Amino acid sequence: MAGLSLKHIYKVYPNGTKAVNDFNMEIEDKEFIVFVGPSGCGKSTTLRMIAGLEDISAGELMIGENVVNDMEPKDRDIAMVFQNYALYPHMTVFENIAFGLRLRKLPKDEINRRVTEAAEILGITEYLGKKPKEMSGGQRQRVSLGRAIVREPKVMLLDEPLSNLDAKLRTQMRSEIAKLHAKLGTTFIYVTHDQVEAMTMGTRIVVMKNGFVQQIDTPKNLYNYPGNKFVAGFIGTPQMNFMEATLLKRGDEVDIDFQYSDAKVTVPYSMMYKARPSYLNGKEKVFIGLRAENISINPEVVKNSKSVIKVKVSHKEELGNQTLVYGDINMDGDGYTETSTRIIINGDGALDYKTGEVIDAALDLNKVHIFDKETELSILPRIPEYNYFDCEVKGGKISFLGTELKLPPAIKCEDGKKELLIPTDAIKVGGSDAEVTVVSCDEINGKQVLSFELGGRRAFAVVPEPVANGKVKISIDLKKISLIADGAECVAAMPEKVKFEGNLVKAKVTEEVEVNGKTKKKKAIKFLLNIAGYELPCSDDIADKLITAMGVKNAFSDKLIYECSPYDLEIAEKGVSAEVTSVADYGKELFAICKVDGNEIFVFTQNEVSGAVKLLPDIKKLSIIQADKNIRII
Repeated sequence: MAGLSLKHIYKVYPNGTKAVNDFNMEIEDKEFIVFVGPSGCGKSTTLRMIAGLEDISAGELMIGENVVNDMEPKDRDIAMVFQNYALYPHMTVFENIAFGLRLRKLPKDEINRRVTEAAEILGITEYLGKKPKEMSGGQRQRVSLGRAIVREPKVMLLDEPLSNLDAKLRTQMRSEIAKLHAKLGTTFIYVTHDQVEAMTMGTRIVVMKNGFVQQIDTPKNLYNYPGNKFVAGFIGTPQMNFMEATLLKRGDEVDIDFQYSDAKVTVPYSMMYKARPSYLNGKEKVFIGLRAENISINPEVVKNSKSVIKVKVSHKEELGNQTLVYGDINMDGDGYTETSTRIIINGDGALDYKTGEVIDAALDLNKVHIFDKETELSILPRIPEYNYFDCEVKGGKISFLGTELKLPPAIKCEDGKKELLIPTDAIKVGGSDAEVTVVSCDEINGKQVLSFELGGRRAFAVVPEPVANGKVKISIDLKKISLIADGAECVAAMPEKVKFEGNLVKAKVTEEVEVNGKTKKKKAIKFLLNIAGYELPCSDDIADKLITAMGVKNAFSDKLIYECSPYDLEIAEKGVSAEVTSVADYGKELFAICKVDGNEIFVFTQNEVSGAVKLLPDIKKLSIIQADKNIRII
């Protein structure tokens, strides 16, 4: 059995169309992974690249311990189940299942054993002597599964295997495939456009759109913590309600003012700690997301709720034990058109509402989701990127929430009130910058997210290890903070990436080699990375990846972008020519600010430096991007 590793996987067609963009995922052994998304999102293309049926334009695919980019499909130890069964009509079920084993010239006894075991697992033993035309769709799909099972693969790939079945059979086969996964203990990767299949079968789900991964998470987390508006709307039936609104902070409360209607509700500011203050100015428009089951029209619930809005009923769908009530919070809206005021409510039992009737609806705002109107990203992410505080700068010191820190010489800022942004990865446990009270430490998607209180406010940090509740000291990496005054950034965080431009170079060289004890000269080809004018020797492995991704024709002409951390550059005797313009002193660390081809970059240094220098990148830590197509190759 085996896990899979997909690193910076791209699929780019000759006309420049990107079917898959920078796909990154680690799949553990025995997981059941589901790729889901609308048609054309890249899910089947990704599956076919794993299978070897599509070439990988760039990136690295590992199955187990082996890189399989250039490995033939038959050698990858995978099996694939297709949408259309692909059975041979003139062969019996036994012969169909055994066909691949016979091609591999396995002994007859071994073939019989594997086919018999697979048939027992799938419950098709009595059909082994029949032809496919004598079987139902579900039975044929079991035969297709049996043909994959007998290969005893490390990985099972299933490409929309149930799409040709009727609704009842699909439900039955979903259970059969889940049971099969449990029996075999093999890694399953399953592609579907049906979110119900994804939610009921997968241990983790990959949601894709337009070739990009939108979110990877468990079914429960995708439902409860969607990272963007697309995921929120795609997962769940009926679709989540999205209503345009503004947010206005008033002391310890925030008003949610629904646009194009008279609806307005209020929530505690504690619900909005993760939101950037600019969202709470009453002007920035957002989308309020609420699922149909989080809106109640039960009279008792409405009576006891503080978050009630008016809804004009347009129509309803009776589903037996529940009724979907459609309406509009805009009294002039029609409730049919999908607008930012239409609303769907999941009511219990049979409900007798008439078209045009205005009813009260209670919103469960503990389940609210809020998305930026432009980016459609959640403004209340499960793993926040920043903490936002009001602060004051005075005399080279910054004060916020009862904490005062001396600013390092590198941070120059006029006195006055500001907005402070502290990234969650800039806060470390230990040090002496502040004492905080840890409220919780939760593992979220493999990261430890620390929730703590400072000066009566909730804040967050991403830490490497779990931290117990109680009081702890923290330190803040000030080179990562930003300051905003009057809506504009007045102090920027130090850049975390250094970028250079260049290209791949092919050079003819003469080498001396030993042959039978004699030294001879031999012509050879060497590859070099031109990095801002400096040519750094390049391994054949890196050159092969670049040439494969860009094609032989473009490999030596296309512009490359090189990226690394300021810590991955060394001031050396040879390297990229640079001019030190100043040194940024962040207290505990020094960084030389250098000009390279007119661009400003930061380089970690332990000493004061000045004038002309040479910068040598660590080639093992370079990321390489094809500039025109924006493909991260390494």
